[in-house]
Amino acid sequence: MRAHVHPVTLEVVRSALYAIAEEMSVIVMRSARSPLLKEAGDLSSALTDAEGRLIAQGRDIPIHMGVMAFTVKEFLKRVPAKQLREGDVWFLNLPEVGGNHLPDVKAIRPIFAGGRLLAFAINLAHWADIGGAVPGSYVPYATEAHQEGVRISPLRLFSAEGVDREKLDFLLANVRGEQEREGDIFAQSAANDVAARRFAELCERYGAETLRACFGRLHAESETQMRAAIEALPDGVYEGEDWVDDDGVDDRPLRVHVRVEIRGDEAHFDFAGTDPEARGPVNTTYYIACSAVYYAMKALAAPDVPPNEGCYRPLHVVVPRGSLLRPAPDRPVVGGNHETSQRVVDAMIKALAAALPDRVSAGGPSTSGVMIFGARASDGRWSILYEVHGGGEGATATKDGAAATRVHMSNVMNTPSEVVELEYPFRVEEHALRPGSGGDGTHRGGLGLRRAYRVLAPEVTLTTMLDRRVVPPYGLAGGNDALPFRITLNPGPAEREVRGKETLTLREGDLVVIETCGGGGYGSPSARPADARERDRREGYV
Repeated sequence: MRAHVHPVTLEVVRSALYAIAEEMSVIVMRSARSPLLKEAGDLSSALTDAEGRLIAQGRDIPIHMGVMAFTVKEFLKRVPAKQLREGDVWFLNLPEVGGNHLPDVKAIRPIFAGGRLLAFAINLAHWADIGGAVPGSYVPYATEAHQEGVRISPLRLFSAEGVDREKLDFLLANVRGEQEREGDIFAQSAANDVAARRFAELCERYGAETLRACFGRLHAESETQMRAAIEALPDGVYEGEDWVDDDGVDDRPLRVHVRVEIRGDEAHFDFAGTDPEARGPVNTTYYIACSAVYYAMKALAAPDVPPNEGCYRPLHVVVPRGSLLRPAPDRPVVGGNHETSQRVVDAMIKALAAALPDRVSAGGPSTSGVMIFGARASDGRWSILYEVHGGGEGATATKDGAAATRVHMSNVMNTPSEVVELEYPFRVEEHALRPGSGGDGTHRGGLGLRRAYRVLAPEVTLTTMLDRRVVPPYGLAGGNDALPFRITLNPGPAEREVRGKETLTLREGDLVVIETCGGGGYGSPSARPADARERDRREGYV
C-alpha cells in the first residue's frame, strides 16, 4: 500500500529536491579550479533514492542526466549498500558502470537518516584532463579504451575522517594539471556535502518515512504523465537515421538507425540497424543511447513532465551488443559521448517528424564542437583549454533558427575571450557570426560563428573532436541543408584544413579559425516572405 502524502507536502518536497540539485551544480561551478567547470559549466547534479532511482536533477546537461539515472544502480552492484558509511564520497568514471566517457567523473555520496540509507547525491564534472595519450584526454586515433586515460573503478576518496590522501595522490599522479584537478575534486565533494546537509534539514522537518513516500509518489506521477503524453501520439512505426562523419581512424561515415514504435501508452526504440562498433573513439555506451532517447522523448512529447525514474518507465530501448551504441568495454568512447549520442537524437527527430511536424526542428549544431589546446608552462605545469563551440539552430515550422547557440544535448557555454586570454597562451582575434551558414527555407536556419585563436606559446597541441564537418545539418520539409563546420590553420595561400578528429602541433604565431555550422532550413525556400528576405540581406544571413 502506498503511503499517503498530503499534496502540499509533496510539492514542497519536490521543490526542495530540485533546489538541492541546483545548489549542488552552483557549488561546483563556484568552487572548481578549471574554467571548463567554472565558466563553461560542463557538469551536472542529481539525487536518487536508496536504490539508485533518479528523483531529481539540476537544469544541467541532458546527456549527463539520463546517464546518472543508471550510475548509482550500477555502482551498488560493485559496492553493496552495507559497505557504505556516513561521510563517504566515492569517485568513478568507468563507462560500464552507468557511465559515458572517462573525462566525466562522478562523485557519489550516500545519505543516511537514523542510520538507514535514504538517498544518494551524485554530481558529474568533466575533468579537463584524465590522463591518456594527449593533453585533454581526447585521442582521435585511439583504438582501445586504455589509450584514453585513467579508468577509475569506484574509489572512496573521502570519508567522515576527511580525504584519503594516499588514494588521491595516486589518482593525481596519473592526470595532467594535478592542482587544477585536485581543486575540482574538492569542489565535487563539497557539493555532495551540502546536499547531505540539506537532506538532514528535510528529514528534521518531515521525517525520513515521509520523504521515502514522496519519492514513490514522484515516480508514480511522472510515469502517469509520460504515459498520457505517449498515448496522445499517433500509434505507428517510424524510422529515422543519421550519420557520424567518421571515427577518427577510418575515413567513412557511420550509420545510426532507429525504429520507433508507438503503441498505446508505451514507446519502443530499436537500434538494430545501427553500424557495428567502430575502431575509433566514437562508440558510445548503452546508457548514453538510453539518455539520448529519454531526452528526445522528453523534448518532443513531454517537456513538462518532471524527469525521474517514473518518467522513463514507459520507454523501452533495445541496442544490440557489439554495435556503435553498445560496444565491448575495451572500445574507445570519448567522442561518442557527445557526438554519436546526438546522432541518436537526430535520428529520433527524423523518425518522428512525420508524426510531430509542428514540434521538430531541422538539423543544427548537434555536436559539442570540441577543440582542446594543451600547453606546458616554463615551470612544467600543463594548461589545458577545453573549448566547445555552438552553431546555428535549425528552423521549425513556425520560426527561424537562432544564431550561435547550442541545441539538444550540448547545454554548455563557451569560455569568454577575456578568460581565455587571461589563463591561457592565446589571443582571441575574432568572434563573430558566420554569414551565409544557415540553410534557406520558408523559415531559415540560424547562423554559425567564427572564432580565431592566435598561439602565443612556443608549442601547443591541438586536438579536435567534432561532427557536422562532413555530414551537414539537415533541412526538413523541403528546407535546405546548412553549411558544415570548417577548421582552418593559418588561412591564406598556405592554409591547411583541420579534420574533425585530429591531433596536431601548433607553433607560436599560428592562427586557428573555427567556422561552425549553421542550422537547416524548414519548408520550401520559395515560400519565404519578401520582407523576411530583405531582413536576411540586411542582417547578413546571405
